[in-house]
Amino acid sequence: MNNSNSENNKRIAKNTLFLYFRSILTLVVGLYTSREVLAQLGVSDFGISNVVGGVMALFSFIQGTMTSATIRFFTFDLGKGDFEQLKKTFSLSVIIHIFTALLILILGETVGLWFLNTQLVIPAERMEAANFVYQFSVLSACVGVLQVPYMVAINAHERMNVYAYAGVADAVFKLAIAISLGFAPIDKLKFLSILVFGVFIVMVVFYIVYCHRNFPETHFKWFWDRNMFLERIKFSGYEFLVMISNIFAIQGGVFLMNRFYGVLLNAANGVSQQVINATQQFTNNFFSAVNPQITKFLAAGEMDYFHKLIIRSSKFCFLITFMLMAPLALQMDFVLSVWLKIVPDYAGIFCQLNIANTLLWIAFWPVAHGIISTGKNKTFRKVESFMVMLMFPLMYFSLHFSPIGYICSQIFVNIFRVVYYVLTLRKLTGFSMRDFFNQSLLKCYAVGALSIPLPFYITINMSGWQGFFMCLVTFFATFALSSLFIGLNVNERWKVIRWMKGRFC
Repeated sequence: MNNSNSENNKRIAKNTLFLYFRSILTLVVGLYTSREVLAQLGVSDFGISNVVGGVMALFSFIQGTMTSATIRFFTFDLGKGDFEQLKKTFSLSVIIHIFTALLILILGETVGLWFLNTQLVIPAERMEAANFVYQFSVLSACVGVLQVPYMVAINAHERMNVYAYAGVADAVFKLAIAISLGFAPIDKLKFLSILVFGVFIVMVVFYIVYCHRNFPETHFKWFWDRNMFLERIKFSGYEFLVMISNIFAIQGGVFLMNRFYGVLLNAANGVSQQVINATQQFTNNFFSAVNPQITKFLAAGEMDYFHKLIIRSSKFCFLITFMLMAPLALQMDFVLSVWLKIVPDYAGIFCQLNIANTLLWIAFWPVAHGIISTGKNKTFRKVESFMVMLMFPLMYFSLHFSPIGYICSQIFVNIFRVVYYVLTLRKLTGFSMRDFFNQSLLKCYAVGALSIPLPFYITINMSGWQGFFMCLVTFFATFALSSLFIGLNVNERWKVIRWMKGRFC
């Protein structure tokens, strides 16, 4: 078992490195391309792009629910080593996703189109361009649904190097798009939507071809089993509750901002989401590498390692995210002024509050995945969806007083959500709350408390590039020391020390 666990740890580390390589490249390119796109489109068109994309996000819950079911059942069957069942699971998943894409197309061209043209506050002279962009958003959503089973297969087989290579290509394409906007032969907003859709198609084809060549179970054959179908639909139904609650609350909040404050505030929110998405990729990479292992150990009945892996990955999820986001939050105004040619009002505070929200629940990601892996998600998803739905009335009330009410409402509700996660996993699998608190949360928050004071003092007393670099140096020094001696346990600490000796001594 020790050898097996050691191999799993090495696989997680290797896969994480592949994904980090991808994220560093996409982060650098993404920051530049976002800056150029905002400069080329202007604040108003950038806000239109953000809010129009939000309309299609209203229907993304359909894709999200089916994706959760596909991930759970495919990875579970792979962990059990049942190849014949795996082929059936994949083929049935493809059929389900075809019907899902058709449903999204119908909703997008009826309800979504009505909502775009009657409920959103968009300048009249840009309404035609907004509809043009929307049509490509609908097509992208449908194609995205069809690729899900193939993406799940790559993830379940832990071929993270594929994501790294594809990420390089995707970053190059997006860089080319940002540059080409300056030479757009038509309306820049329309031109952007066409190019982004084209890149999306290329990447989807790549993933499908790769799976066909490397995973025999992804060779689609017509298969139908009523019981398997109902099992997945039942699982998806409970995922549907929380997905639609999230869409209703989060995207509903975006539309409320639009109604209260117009597209300029949507632009500020769009900037903050890009910052969060760019930095959060690093945590997503680690979690993507751990995710299949959590499900596979549960499928194999190895509960002790299942619990240990959740606790360990929870700690590292937080530390990785905190390392990236905390100094960014401290220096947000300076970073935005350097990064963007035009900084929308409220962009800085939106970014900082989004970072606080992310740091609140990031350590509980593995706990939530552990619950979903059990397949016993009925009560869990019902209660969680109710909590998420509470965000919307809170947003509506708080937005009357301030634009930041949109994010503050999310933070307030998420505090109760993460507590419920731990209580549920304890009930389902005997998860130890004491171990989780002592071995993960206590260490995480201690590292955070020790890492912030000195760089915060520097931030409020020094400005410009000098303040920026001094803040980074002091933060990473205090973070590294506190992580090494407080965040890591004895075994993890000695592994780090031996690694450092092997590299630098």
